[in-house]
Amino acid sequence: MLIGIPKEIKNNENRVALTPAGIHSLVQKGHQVLVETIAGLGSGFTDADYKAQGATIVTTAAEAWTADLVVKVKEPLAAEYGFLRDDLLLFTYLHMAAAPELADAMTISKTIGIAYETVRD
Repeated sequence: MLIGIPKEIKNNENRVALTPAGIHSLVQKGHQVLVETIAGLGSGFTDADYKAQGATIVTTAAEAWTADLVVKVKEPLAAEYGFLRDDLLLFTYLHMAAAPELADAMTISKTIGIAYETVRD
């Protein structure tokens, strides 16, 4: 599976969805992982850290969003709605009740979303 990790663009959100160790685990299982350049910087991880674990560093968010599965920390913002599509699986916090415009964008694009806040045992 092709997995994308875009840089978070929400104001003051410095976390990244996967650590280099997480990338290593996915690559060992046969997945290809695209990490947007400097996505991990706010969490203390460099592009070199990700590359050393088998990630492919991409220069744009658009490239990271071409994946089959995109993993983020926070919900997509309006600037990212254009990346939503019917063959995308999105794993992130979604907060749909507080963001009706996001719910509309996901419905229109037919993006499948798995919200962290709804995952249980």
